[in-house]
Amino acid sequence: MRPDPACSHPARRRTPLRLALAALCCCAAAALAQRPATGPLRVLTSNPRWLADGSGKAVYLAGSHIWQSLQDNGLIIRGAVQNPPPRFDYDGYLRFLERHNHNFFRLWRWEVPQWTDRFTGGEVKYCRPHPWLRTGPGRASDGEPKFDLTRFNPEYFDRLRARLIAARDRAIYAAVMLFEGWELQFTDGWKHHPFSGANNVNGIDADANGDGRGLEYNTLLDSPMGRRVLQHQEAYVRKVIDTVNDLDNVLYEVCNEAFGDSTAWQYHIIRFVKEYESRLPKQHLVGMTFQYKGGTNAILYDSPADWISPNPGDQTQNYREDPCSGCTAKVLVNDTDHLWGHTGGDNIWVWKSFTRGLNVLFMEELLPSPVWQDSARQAMGQTRRYAERMNLAAMTPQEKLSATRYCLASRGQEYLVFQSNKGEFTLDLRDASGTFSVEWLNINADRAIAAQPVEGGAVRTFTTPFPGPAALYLKRVN
Repeated sequence: MRPDPACSHPARRRTPLRLALAALCCCAAAALAQRPATGPLRVLTSNPRWLADGSGKAVYLAGSHIWQSLQDNGLIIRGAVQNPPPRFDYDGYLRFLERHNHNFFRLWRWEVPQWTDRFTGGEVKYCRPHPWLRTGPGRASDGEPKFDLTRFNPEYFDRLRARLIAARDRAIYAAVMLFEGWELQFTDGWKHHPFSGANNVNGIDADANGDGRGLEYNTLLDSPMGRRVLQHQEAYVRKVIDTVNDLDNVLYEVCNEAFGDSTAWQYHIIRFVKEYESRLPKQHLVGMTFQYKGGTNAILYDSPADWISPNPGDQTQNYREDPCSGCTAKVLVNDTDHLWGHTGGDNIWVWKSFTRGLNVLFMEELLPSPVWQDSARQAMGQTRRYAERMNLAAMTPQEKLSATRYCLASRGQEYLVFQSNKGEFTLDLRDASGTFSVEWLNINADRAIAAQPVEGGAVRTFTTPFPGPAALYLKRVN
């Protein structure tokens, strides 16, 4: 069966990650020197579509993410059937993010040590390390010693901390993924899962109905076994928090694409993280991302999460083609993983999202340039440059000011307008007195062009001076 476009893992041939990273880093533009990330991030009270760092400065998040960012993982890499799996070049990955001027990624978790990946021809795949020690006695279904769910694995948590510190020192924020739900629905991974009865020494089995899928692992079950499962999950979450609580560049994500009936469980984990961290020195934002299959964006809007990532939604939301700027009061991270999987997202989508007041994430394959993913990579760096130049805290989507309908503005002070094709458009400056500097950005060429200043006080007409998509930046001259 072919995977649904909205799911995380369509079948496509991959280039080995190490070679791809080397090629990408060689061809990417050099990044500006960065100071370490400061935080923890907070929702910006005065303009809650953006976040704020430890100094109170508004922050726009944009970046690329890949499954191997925390654990070595053969996921969707053809031929990666060895155990242990190929070691990921994390340092090269951070250099790639830095050189593309990205500042955010998801620190992925994969929960099963072995599974059959039908998206790469039925190959057996492996993942390590995991949060618990494999001590035995006895052998799990993959032939390795059983897990002891009361003994945490130092290798996993030391790596978690070290990788977050390395990202922090490059001014990059990371969403720590606590759980992963896609694999239980779309692979045979449950039979090897640590919470499957055959694989641990603690008598824990989350597969309440015995159907071999284990979906109950992502639900709240009012039974003795259900309560024991939750106790072990909460102990793991506490361990994660204790490991990284002092770090400024941390956000949390409850679970990637758990099924629709996981809502109550995800809400519980969000509240649990917030309650536990309330007694600790630092508190970090907690996110909830789209439940696949069976979720709705309304569940995200109504959740106790601080930030959310939706699916495309209906025509009033349309986060792929015409992103909604006012569908939720929450910080929204528009992530291609939940919109297309790995088959969509480009510079047009990035600029539309940014000028509608959304943060962005791009699901990477780390293929070497030239490749279709290049324009999105470049556009995320471009939008971050403008976010740093502007008084972002004052910028809000103002669709009615421009005929293009894609405009961030601090009325009377700054305007950033996106035009998807060459042509003429208007910008309403009737309530803006004074003189404004004018700059065009050729988005495809990544080249800025200064133009003659313009006076406010009227509706002004602008004509894109080059083919293709463009950004127009106006700033009041003091």
